Amino acid sequence: MLWFLRLLFLAVLGSMLWVTSWASLQQSILAIPREVFTHPWFIATLCDAYFGFLTFYVWLAWKEPTLGARLLWFIAVMALGNLAMALYVLVELFRIRSSSQFGEVVARRNNGNIVLPGALVAVSIVIYCAA
Repeated sequence: MLWFLRLLFLAVLGSMLWVTSWASLQQSILAIPREVFTHPWFIATLCDAYFGFLTFYVWLAWKEPTLGARLLWFIAVMALGNLAMALYVLVELFRIRSSSQFGEVVARRNNGNIVLPGALVAVSIVIYCAA
């Protein structure tokens, strides 16, 4: 099961990197017509996505004991969405031994390291400034 989850989240991360790279090479997100941004289904889909990000973040905040890590991960998840979420889960899945149970990933608390979320926040700032 652990290897399946590792492969699944690698596929999510790879797919999101590919599709966002492809989309950004096609058109800037700022060039999307106003009709799209104001369409009810676009708004509903965006709300659904961000409530999903927030739900994931609540679990992440429980696992991360320091305020700095929580704050940086919040910014990373809200700015990068599934990219940050897949990376977080991958790090968690690769921290445990292959013989460990999945519950160890879900219930284990972390040490509050801020390097990875800090790097993700820096990358997201660069990406948003470049757009």
